[in-house]
Amino acid sequence: MSKSMGGTTLNPQFWQSYENCLIKNLIKPQHIHWHVSWCHQFVKFIGSMPLETCQPEHVSAFLDNLRDSQGVKDWQYSQARAALWYLFHDHLKISWAGGELTPATVVIKVKESPQPLSETHQDTLKKLRSTLVGRLYAKRTIIAYCDWATRFLNHYPHRKIADLDTTSVKAFLTYLAEKHNVAVNTQKQALNALVFLFQEAEGRSLGDFSDFARAKKPIKVPVVLSREEVTTLLNRLEPPFSLFGGLLYGAGLRLMEATRLRIKDVDFDQGQILVRDGKGRKDRVTVLPNICREPLVAQIAETRQLHATDLLRDYGEVWLPAALSKKYPGAGRDWRWQYVFPATRVSVDPENGQIRRHHFDESAVQRAIKQAARDCGLSKIATPHTLRHSFATHLLESGSDIRTVQELLGHSDVSTTMIYTHVLNKPGLAVASPLDKL
Repeated sequence: MSKSMGGTTLNPQFWQSYENCLIKNLIKPQHIHWHVSWCHQFVKFIGSMPLETCQPEHVSAFLDNLRDSQGVKDWQYSQARAALWYLFHDHLKISWAGGELTPATVVIKVKESPQPLSETHQDTLKKLRSTLVGRLYAKRTIIAYCDWATRFLNHYPHRKIADLDTTSVKAFLTYLAEKHNVAVNTQKQALNALVFLFQEAEGRSLGDFSDFARAKKPIKVPVVLSREEVTTLLNRLEPPFSLFGGLLYGAGLRLMEATRLRIKDVDFDQGQILVRDGKGRKDRVTVLPNICREPLVAQIAETRQLHATDLLRDYGEVWLPAALSKKYPGAGRDWRWQYVFPATRVSVDPENGQIRRHHFDESAVQRAIKQAARDCGLSKIATPHTLRHSFATHLLESGSDIRTVQELLGHSDVSTTMIYTHVLNKPGLAVASPLDKL
């Protein structure tokens, strides 16, 4: 199977041609496989970026990541550098590859469509993406909405968007519920994406949506840990995951709110954390646990030192929303705007190819907490969000007003917060089991 990268098709013939190039340069046969392997890793590193558009800084960022990796030896680093030099200088004949290969970064992998879209459908997607970007929607929302639009258009491959209407959308949503048995929130997200596609991007109202098959929403009570279980779990975590866990439980943060936390939003004097652009694109203020102060000070100091090193390497600019990057042109390089929990490696911004250090990978936090729960022997399935559930429940147990808890959690409706009253030790009136009265 070939992989298209702009003007280059990375198929078996491409790699065979690269191997022939290595042979002409007298690379030993036993080393050719490793040269190809390093190039494959570089292609994975740049994601959807075409090889022809790569710049020296992308190569340098990839090599910097290798140098910073503990498992990579000096000779492997040199071999990788040589492999990329032959790829760009001798095989692709890129003009800048004649000299030293200097600084670089990574790209986020873009989901590929299950089948190629027609030109008209591709134009529809471009229009949708442009509208989402113009409305300053979050990157994850843009990716999710475009993905649902792609699935919808693939469901009607031979019809133009102008021929699709409310009936088509209802049929697709019914198909998701009946054929794929999707969760209720998945179907809601698909509905929201398609409503935005038609009403905002296409400027057409879809009207009533009351008569399509809806996914059934199960009634679930959130998993909540006892105070003793929380203590055991947090003590099992190693830094920086112990600090992550402390903020999730002690401040009621969502996982992405913790990973996206910036230095400027930690207010030590007031003892609070400012959550910017949380769920629903809302800001809120929550409590800063006293026990997290010292670890946070140490974490921020470490982040500042790493940021200073990045600036010396000429890629210390953090990502900012489009409006802020224009309003404050130098803010991206200011240490106060950096993420409290930066990624261990630099990466390439898929939108502009700029090399940056993103925030910590949330999946690593998920794995660490799940593993700690297993190691502790907890009978409950604990996730990062379980700590947020426990935060709310324990506050209510302690007598906190439900409106206060609602504000700290950032819930739009108090009915969402009310779910935690169902998992209190003694919900409503204290009721004893009849068995205990025998």
